[in-house]
This record gives sequence, structure tokens and C-alpha cells, in this order.
Amino acid sequence: MWNLLSLSKSNSREDKKLVTAIKTIAGFAPSNLALYKLATLHSSRSKEKNGFRESNERLEYLGDAILGAAVADYLFKKYPFKDEGFLTEIRSRIVNRESLNNLAKKVGVGAIIQFDNKNVQLQKVILGNTLEALVGAIYLDKGYLRTKKFVIDKLIQPYFDLEIVVNSNSNHKSKIIEWAQRQAKEIRFEAEELKKGHAREFSAQVYIGNEAYGQGFGLTKKKAEQDAAEKTCALLNI
Repeated sequence: MWNLLSLSKSNSREDKKLVTAIKTIAGFAPSNLALYKLATLHSSRSKEKNGFRESNERLEYLGDAILGAAVADYLFKKYPFKDEGFLTEIRSRIVNRESLNNLAKKVGVGAIIQFDNKNVQLQKVILGNTLEALVGAIYLDKGYLRTKKFVIDKLIQPYFDLEIVVNSNSNHKSKIIEWAQRQAKEIRFEAEELKKGHAREFSAQVYIGNEAYGQGFGLTKKKAEQDAAEKTCALLNI
């Protein structure tokens, strides 16, 4: 009896902590807390039930699509005279894996993730994934309009200077290759697919000579290499 009571109090404390965190991150209290619990549950901590391992991966899939749509909607109205190529590129710069990881860290997502924290590699990619799952949870809990408002008011406007995003050079791979040619240095990219449930994700490592530099991540090999190149450019002050 004592153990059951203790567990109940523990769950209650965790629930209150999660509700407070969601209020801080999103600006409102959750209506269906179970959705947010699931959004913060990584597969490394999930348990199999009736042949299905419940985790935030399905919500991540949904949130990725909703986030992309909300950002696309915002940019479409923000830049009425820009073509689809420009809009696609700017959206990609906002919702790429590294950008989402940094954004999730800034808004405090790291404090509510349930995952195997002994896996250092996991920590490099899990923040952005969880933010996407959180967007999916908000969509199911509050609907699209409320989710779009969250994306614009709580994610884009406070954390992205669109003028800087637009004017930044996104082709870091070309930049680092050109630098290596000028310096007469050998450069190569090594990419591999990460095992992450049903979703595909890649990591890429930049080598200059035999020395490892930036490591990047992305949903495609190309994006992972760009991420790695961007980090390498930062390391070398290029």
C-alpha cells in the first residue's frame, strides 16, 4: 500500500513538472497530458506493449509535417513576391536538424525528454526530434491554428532573424571544399545511416587529412554532410 501511494505521488509530481514545462514552452496548459508524455518518450526508454513499442516516433513524424507546413505558411505570407525555390530554401534553413536541435535546447525541451542518457550519440540528435514530437502533440491536442500560432510566436519570431537566415550562405560543403583546395589539403566526407526506429537519419563526418573535424546529422545524407561542413567551417573560422 505504501509503495502504491508513493508511486502515485511520484507520478503526480512528474505530471505537474511536465504541465509546468509545457506552459513555459508553449504558453498554455495541455488538455490531454498523455499526448505530451508520449511526445517526450524516446524509444530508448520505451517498453513493448502488445507487440508495439510505444515512443514519440509517430508524433515526431506528424510534427515534422505540421512544423514544415506552419513555417511554409508563415514564409509564404512574409515574402509574397519570392518564388518557391527561395521559400523552400529558407524553410530548410529553419527546420534542418541542427537548427531544430539548437532551438529545442533554447526553449527547454531537454529538461523533459525521457531517454537513455548514457547514450552520448543520442543526445546529439534527440532534442530536435522531441521538439517535432511536441509539435505533433500540440496539433492533436489543440488543432492546427493553435499549433501554427505556437510555431510562429514561440519558435520563429523569438529565435530567428529572417534577414540573417536569408543572407547566410547555406552551401557550407562547397565552401569547405574550396578552402581545402586553396590550402592544398585533402578533404573527405564519410556518411552512415543511423538506426532510429522506422525513420531514416544520417550522420556525416568531415576529415581533413586524417584528422576528424565537424560531425553532422540530417534526414538525408546530403543534409548531414552540409551540417558537418557548417560545423567544420565554424571550427576553422572560414
